[in-house]
Amino acid sequence: MRLLLDTHIWLWSLGETSRLTPRVVRALGATETELWLSPISLWELGTLVEKGRIELPARLDAWIDDALRAAPMREAPLTRQIVRALHSITTPHRDPADRFLAATAAALDLQLVTSDEQLLVGRGYRVLPNR
Repeated sequence: MRLLLDTHIWLWSLGETSRLTPRVVRALGATETELWLSPISLWELGTLVEKGRIELPARLDAWIDDALRAAPMREAPLTRQIVRALHSITTPHRDPADRFLAATAAALDLQLVTSDEQLLVGRGYRVLPNR
């Protein structure tokens, strides 16, 4: 299984695993699972920190480095194929971060793990719902 973690799923997997369903916990922990993270999630985290919606115990860059050392992930590249996939997916809203995550899942044949109702009902990409 190849899973792309939505930003909130990535954060919850690092410290709030009680917010993850048993199905998602099993999928994340399976030895055959490849875990992927988009740089869009890092950008989104930085934006949330800047807005004061999330507080980290360390500087953003140091926190990210520590988190990725503790739980290594494959880095999803930002490519022109992903930009093209933006035009073949459908989401109920226009949030650019969510649209890039969905397009990344579509272009790289990954399953997007999310709790976001808007992404759960989108089309053109596969999801593993956390609900």
